[in-house]
Amino acid sequence: MIEIEDLSLTYGDRRALDGISFRVPAGAVTGFIGENGAGKTSTFRVLTTWLLPDPETQRVIVDGVDLLSDPQTACTRVGVLPEQLALPGELRVAEFLRFRSGIKNVPSRQARAEVSRVLEAVNASDMEQRRIDTLSQGYRQRIGLADALLGDPPVLLLDEPTRGLDPRQISQFRALLDELRGNHTLLLSSHVLGEVEQLCDRICVISKGKIRLEEDRESWTHRLGKAGRWQLELAPSADAKKVTDWLNQQPEVQSVNRDRHHWSIQSDAALGLRIGEKALEEGWVIMELRSEPATLESLFLEWTGSDSVAPASGGEES
Repeated sequence: MIEIEDLSLTYGDRRALDGISFRVPAGAVTGFIGENGAGKTSTFRVLTTWLLPDPETQRVIVDGVDLLSDPQTACTRVGVLPEQLALPGELRVAEFLRFRSGIKNVPSRQARAEVSRVLEAVNASDMEQRRIDTLSQGYRQRIGLADALLGDPPVLLLDEPTRGLDPRQISQFRALLDELRGNHTLLLSSHVLGEVEQLCDRICVISKGKIRLEEDRESWTHRLGKAGRWQLELAPSADAKKVTDWLNQQPEVQSVNRDRHHWSIQSDAALGLRIGEKALEEGWVIMELRSEPATLESLFLEWTGSDSVAPASGGEES
């Protein structure tokens, strides 16, 4: 698992990370989302010990190892698939992975078996003797993931793992990540919020170097249910004030905005049926009644739209 408390990182006079705290439970897949420059890659660089945080940082724990006091051991607990994947095209896949296994302190007598293991894990065993520069983008991503798996690190950091993949390759890659769930702790950075919604057990939202929200799937699904909108338009014969008053009295309604005989209502899905029943009772003529379900994307825009930090239930670059 990963535990971060009051992590700060400064580039010159720019504060990339401003006292962030969050937790990634063991075996979970956590989506780490934020706009460009939010601090996602800076966080990854600290977790891989490419950069050391500011002195006032309180705690960074990776798989039980204190990164601040023992960065050398902490970095052995982490495998990373970077956003910009640089692979030597002139090498064969097996040659590259054997070289990388040596860097990761895999005993030489075990290197061949370890390379076979990680290639099988990413469904790329048949690529072992292929030159890297002949591989498709999808297979290059698989080889990058195989590299991250060398030495069987308990924590995996995946930075935009499906960038540049076609829809079929994305589907295959998602299936690979699903197979890793439970056996590894995954922190997944992605701009594709539909992907995060589909794959992740938890989300952590970062914006301008601050954590805006940290929630599990149950909590954010509950938010989505409450954050949807209904668009209602009635014929002019309806008493607009009476309609507005009735809408405001409904327990699931969060807000009502009216423009003449059109209402935009923030509410959950149950309101639609009650509007229909009320229209029959009052003789309202419905010109339009349309549901606009909330998405993780719409909530993300809300969470990152201001400098105020949203309440968390648990506590640069792209």
